Formats: sequence, C-alpha cells, structure tokens
Amino acid sequence: MNSHDTDTTRPLITLSGVGMQYDGGRTVLDDINATVRHGDFVAITGPNGGGKTTLLRIILGLLRPTRGTVDYCGGCSPAIGYLPQKNSIDSHFPITVREVVATGLLADRSLSASEKAARTDEYIRLVDLAAHADHPIGRLSGGQLQRALLGRALVSRPTMLVMDEPLSYLDKHFEAHLYDILRSVREHSTILLVSHEMSHIDSMATCHWIVDRTLHRCNAPHHFGHSGCDENDNTL
Repeated sequence: MNSHDTDTTRPLITLSGVGMQYDGGRTVLDDINATVRHGDFVAITGPNGGGKTTLLRIILGLLRPTRGTVDYCGGCSPAIGYLPQKNSIDSHFPITVREVVATGLLADRSLSASEKAARTDEYIRLVDLAAHADHPIGRLSGGQLQRALLGRALVSRPTMLVMDEPLSYLDKHFEAHLYDILRSVREHSTILLVSHEMSHIDSMATCHWIVDRTLHRCNAPHHFGHSGCDENDNTL
C-alpha cells in the first residue's frame, strides 16, 4: 500500500454540517459533523435507510450534499479504493475478473503496462480468484463477484479504503481471510467500513460511527483510548 503520514492527529477528511435532502423534501442526513484522520479504521453501523451509503457516497465525492461542506486535507480527495454493495453492479456486463481488477489501476500513470499486469495478477491471487481470472463476471457466484470487486478496490494500494457491506455474500472461509487482509491494509491505509456484522471488525476499529440520519460516535469500552475518534462528534 502507499505509505502515508501515520500522525493520527492530522485530519484526512472533515465533514461540517453535512445534510442531504432528496426531491420531495425527504431528509436522509442532517447536520453530520465528523473527522476522519490518517490511520483511522472507522466502523459504521446503523439501521437500513439510515443514510450510511449516502454518507459514503458524499465522502467519495459521488454525491454533493445539499448542506454543509466536505473538506479534504491538502485540498484534494485522497486516493480511494471503493468496494460498493454487490447489488449495485450489473453482473451481466461482459467483463472478466481480470478486467474488473485491472480497472482499479486505470488512473495510475506511474506503472508500466507490464507492472499493471503483474499487480493485477497479484491481487487476483490475494482474493483467491486465480482459477477464475479470465471468466466473465456473469459466471461468478455472489461471493466470487464480491471478491473481484474487493480486488479492484485494493489493487491501487489506496490511501483510503471505503467498503460498503464487504461481508455480504462471502463464505465463512474467505471472511476469515478478509480480516487478515484488513489487518494488513490498516498498517498503511485509512479504512471506512459499513457493516451490520461487527463482531471481528470492532476489535480492529479505532472508532465506531452510528448513522441514523444523524451521526453518533460510539463510546463502547473497546474504543476508549483511541485517538482516532473525533472528540467533537456526538457520542452515545
């Protein structure tokens, strides 16, 4: 992964008064104030429809909030690897596993074509899809497609990894491997992860956000003493 400053006192992204209201006046997010710092592992939970995915999309710059600001340290967004929910992907699109993973390197001009090919193969092996590398994604199971998308998110060795329900569709064997991958990634990258299943993730996270239109920072005992949490967030 690309190394970055591990000073957890330095903000990476700051959200100030962020709100999101859709046509018809439905408020999805209201007055979100939070800071993501270098080296954080932010575990995000909340009820269905509470605004978790919307918040991620705002942080990623895919949605513009109707109120408030999103400020990136240094004035531009960090290099981000994004694992969306599987159901947001058209599995009938005629693309192979290798091509899916390789798209994570399209914006990287520092690597030669051969280096990109080698990196792609490395991450296909990491997500245990070498036997399926040239298969179209339409032939994959739900868990295999999730792993291909994970490879795409990781292959660029991003400064920040954003994952929306990464445990969906994964079998228990690969779920254990995913935890090993996250432990490795967190040594060099900031992680934002949405999941309903937090048993193992809690032990790795530096802070826990609960998103239900507003944002609360969880003060569960296993999070005490972590400097990564923004002390200005609302708390539970």
